[in-house]
Amino acid sequence: MLDALTVAIGVAALALAAWCGFAAWRDQPTKDWHFIGMAVVTVLVLAQLVVGLVQLARGEKPGQGTVLFLAYLVGAFAAIPAAGLLSLSERTKWGSVTVAAGAAVLAVLEVRLYDIWGSTGA
Repeated sequence: MLDALTVAIGVAALALAAWCGFAAWRDQPTKDWHFIGMAVVTVLVLAQLVVGLVQLARGEKPGQGTVLFLAYLVGAFAAIPAAGLLSLSERTKWGSVTVAAGAAVLAVLEVRLYDIWGSTGA
């Protein structure tokens, strides 16, 4: 996988988590600007999904298995949109907390994706 893209997604996810966490600290729900940030992170993850699928189609294999890799890839793609939808139903500071948690989960998923792709097996 593209290491630079994985790092960019991880950094963007942590920035989104901090931003939404700050909004929650200030007792604010998610605002339009937060959704723009979620869209940017989601576009990055969509690019990662496409790159991952193309690499699999070219015959490259992840070190810890294709099924595990695909599960994490799809989970990473779904993390921010799911958190964003949940935050729409909770228009209090807890909506911001939900997005912050989803973004933190995405950052962890990125670390794990990097490990799954590059590992030679355990």
